[in-house]
Amino acid sequence: MRTLTMWKLCVFVFGLVVFVERCSAYGQGDFVPMSRRGQYHSMRTSWIDQLGRHCPRFGIDNEVVLPLPKPTGYTGTDPYKIALLFGSEKYQTPWLFVVGRSSMEVPMIDVTLRYAGSDFLGATAKVVNMPDSYLNEHPNIKTNFWEPNNWPKHILVRYFWEEDSEIDVAAGLYVLFGSGLVLTVAMALHILQSSKDKLSRFIKENVVETAMPADEAKVE
Repeated sequence: MRTLTMWKLCVFVFGLVVFVERCSAYGQGDFVPMSRRGQYHSMRTSWIDQLGRHCPRFGIDNEVVLPLPKPTGYTGTDPYKIALLFGSEKYQTPWLFVVGRSSMEVPMIDVTLRYAGSDFLGATAKVVNMPDSYLNEHPNIKTNFWEPNNWPKHILVRYFWEEDSEIDVAAGLYVLFGSGLVLTVAMALHILQSSKDKLSRFIKENVVETAMPADEAKVE
């Protein structure tokens, strides 16, 4: 009975570990939480959670239009920059200059997100000039973006996902060895428990017979 209980406990623990691992992982197309903060002059905002439609979707390349509110005390004399924070893992980008750049081209943000299997591994971002193909489709974008009193500004963000297969293999081996370790411990406990009674009986019989005086041990 004790052996069966111990075996069930080990199986339960192993199943719980796998369940927690699955719950903390992402599925294809899941929204990855994103936050944004801004800086103008020496004033920085706190992290602000973004709506789902502005967030990346796990494993899927997509584009979003991110609204940028007018910073407090904005005069247009200094650059305005933002930083992005992704996932519960809190991967943060460096500061990205979006308004007040030396170039008069319309900026956009390219974000590269890395993943392996169902794990989110990191994010990088950079500001690039919007291609002519975008501007030709929406000729009023440039005018609206650089109009000093036109707020909030809307900046295009492109999300690109890159799969890291090497880390995925390492993660698989980690899970495999972890599972093997749990099962090995469970089997060892099972064998130890099942042989306990036999070992006790063997020791008892041999120790008692050896300790008994020869006359008492002799059968008449």
